[in-house]
Amino acid sequence: MQDHFVLHTSMTSTLFSSFALDRLGLRNRIVVSPMCQYSAVDGNATAWHRVHLGQLAQSGAGLLFIEATAVEDIGRITPGCLGLYSPDNVSALRAVLDDVRSVSDMPIGIQLGHAGRKASSARPWDGGQLLPASQGGWTTVAPSALPHGAQEAAPQALDAAGLERIRKAFVQAALRAAELKLQAVELHCAHGYLLHQFLSPLSNQRDDAFGGSLDNRMRYPLEVFDAIRDALPAEIPLGVRVSATDWVDGGWDLEQTIAFAHALKARGCAWIDVSSGGLSPKQQIPVGPGYQVPLARAVRAATGLPTIAVGLITEAEQAQRIVQDGNADLVALARALLWNPHWPWQAAAALGAQVKVPPQYWRSEPREARGVFANAAIGQR
Repeated sequence: MQDHFVLHTSMTSTLFSSFALDRLGLRNRIVVSPMCQYSAVDGNATAWHRVHLGQLAQSGAGLLFIEATAVEDIGRITPGCLGLYSPDNVSALRAVLDDVRSVSDMPIGIQLGHAGRKASSARPWDGGQLLPASQGGWTTVAPSALPHGAQEAAPQALDAAGLERIRKAFVQAALRAAELKLQAVELHCAHGYLLHQFLSPLSNQRDDAFGGSLDNRMRYPLEVFDAIRDALPAEIPLGVRVSATDWVDGGWDLEQTIAFAHALKARGCAWIDVSSGGLSPKQQIPVGPGYQVPLARAVRAATGLPTIAVGLITEAEQAQRIVQDGNADLVALARALLWNPHWPWQAAAALGAQVKVPPQYWRSEPREARGVFANAAIGQR
């Protein structure tokens, strides 16, 4: 890789101070959240991913996560979702990563998941509805034969063989992530997807060892976590994204999330990425700026785990306060970075910090923001 960056650290901004997730050092506390692009072909990364990830790798964030990536073909949310379940998937993603890494040394991680009963859906811009087989869909699986929406076909309840197959698929995908030299793995236990479906009593009505009590509902997600942690090299940290609440009475809630986080911490979890919702159409979410930050603060305070806050974090001062006040250790941005891929540059300017920028862009530094780009002296012709 070309060495064309110079690292400076801010002495004034907590948001731009360094942080470590186990052995993985980050230049600042800004994380590019995993964002589904629905632009893969048979699970394979495409030219879209090369452009999308390449752009975000120049953002100045501390860590970049690849979108939710399915561990088996029927675990994709849509037919356009990224996968890591075949050699072709590995080859396609490797080609993208090789190009991205040739122009950026930003650490890159991946989020691994399985959509469960929310799989086999149309892309959002095609309506997002459950797809029948006649339209390219497939039979979905879940802890219990309960559909996500009242008008949808019920999924198949997973039997012992299905549970073992999916557990092995998570392990194989994690090994492929290590083969691709990805530097962090996040296990997706949120947003109503399969592992969240096991956690919530609204979607898990099993009467075996994987259903009923909180310990039983946590059992399968914890087994998957353990299997991945055992398979990954020690230098690759493993974290978990959770939905801290279903926002539905009688569903998964913050108290249960904290119990789950304690169990994960005992197993070597490197961070908790605290989101919410996604399990039930009945959810009532009080959406507003930073609306999920109190959930992250509660998990961090109860467990001491490094915590990522997400959800309508859009302003530099807002992000700064979140980490400075101890609400979370890092902030993850999604839509704000799609709208403005150079958000960290402008946040650094607002907070009197510095950010790492490729020299090809040094001349873009506005006069009033001089000093934001580390070592950005460049001659003119």
